[in-house]
Parts: sequence; C-alpha cells; structure tokens
Amino acid sequence: MQNPIYAIGDIHGQKARLDHALSLIEADGGPDTHIVFLGDYTDRGPDSRAVLDTLVDGRDAGRNWTFLKGNHDRMFEWFMADPIRHDPHMMVELYWLHERLGGNTTLASYGVDASGQRREQDVQADARAAVPTSHLRFLRDLRLMHVTGDLMFVHAGIRPGIPIKDQREEDLLWIRNEFHDHTGPHPKLIVHGHTPVRAATHYGNRVNLDTAAGYDHLLTAAVFDGGKAWTLTNQGRHPLEP
Repeated sequence: MQNPIYAIGDIHGQKARLDHALSLIEADGGPDTHIVFLGDYTDRGPDSRAVLDTLVDGRDAGRNWTFLKGNHDRMFEWFMADPIRHDPHMMVELYWLHERLGGNTTLASYGVDASGQRREQDVQADARAAVPTSHLRFLRDLRLMHVTGDLMFVHAGIRPGIPIKDQREEDLLWIRNEFHDHTGPHPKLIVHGHTPVRAATHYGNRVNLDTAAGYDHLLTAAVFDGGKAWTLTNQGRHPLEP
C-alpha cells in the first residue's frame, strides 16, 4: 500500500502560515513524511524571502519534500533573467512588479525598493545584488508535476484529453477554465492550486488546495492516504470528499 502523501497549497509569502502547516503535517505523519508543495511560494504576502529560506533549508537538510513550480515562481525567475522576460499570459497592463501580482512585495522582503517610479532595469540590478543564488537555483530547479499511484500533483491543472506526458508547461502553470469546466475523469486525481477558493474542495476528478493565503486567508495542508483525502486542522484530520 502506498504511504500517505501530504500537500500544501499556494503559500504566497506567508511564512507563519507555512510554519503552522508544517507543524500540522508533522503532528499527523511525523518528521519524515513526504510533502508536495504546489507552487506559488512568493508574492503578495510579506515574507517571501523567509518562505524560500525555509524551503531551501528543508531541501538541503534532506527532507522528503517535492517542490512544484507555480506561475508566480516563474515570473520571479524570469524577472531575474538577462534580459528580463515577461510572461505572455499576463494582461498587457500587468507585470510582475505590479501590486496586483505582488512581485514588489517579494522584492521588499529582500530589502529592494520596487516602487512604480523606478526603472525596471534598476530594480533588477538591486534584486540581483540582494537575492541569494540559492534562491534563484531553487526557482530554476522546480518541477512541473509529481505523479504517484493514482495521484497527480501540479500547480494549475492539466488540459483535458491530453496524456500526462504531453502536457504543456503553459497549461501546468496557468490553465483555468478548460480544466475547471471538465467534469469527466482525468488519468489520475489531480491535486492543484492556482485558483483561490474559500475552502479546499474535492470535485471528484480534482482537488483544489489554494485557499487564498496570498490574500491573507488560510493556507491548507492536506493528506492523501488509501484513496481518501483529508485537510489537516488543529483538531486533526477533516474529511475532504466530493
């Protein structure tokens, strides 16, 4: 029988909520359990640097942690590239440093002024001096999916009708409507984040764990064990059913 596997939804710079989620998981499964992080570690919340410090430290300590890439993580990675890369999926008036996306808050956690009146290239130069190389490597090395047993973990979702091996990065990081509107079966139960919901929700063919931590709401930790799912609370496991 497959061991329990845990997942944490979109963190978005919320270090205190991450610490709480990790404590819930350790209380339920012990310190060596497998955790899949669904991406979007930075932006909007106040402590993106501290979140990445925690994840990098856990990886370097050999924790059984799997890290997936979210669209916000790729925006951060691309902003630090030479030359700066802008994500084509964003509306024309948006860019990573826009307060709506939260890149300005991420860089503020590194002590970088990313206010709107500064040239983008000047902000990037300061960011390159402030962001540790270990954080940039972490962003670069993030995985797009994790597949095990009857579960598939991914940031945004998959394109229905396409085999898992043929899924495109753009869909894995950005898809919404086509994935959400599909009510038929997928090759596996898809565990994802990306689109905020008021509470973790099981739709039968997918489970959404993004509970809007980036907007100062809850960060959800869940466990998948023996074909069933639960969210974790201070009172223990709470059934997560269709």
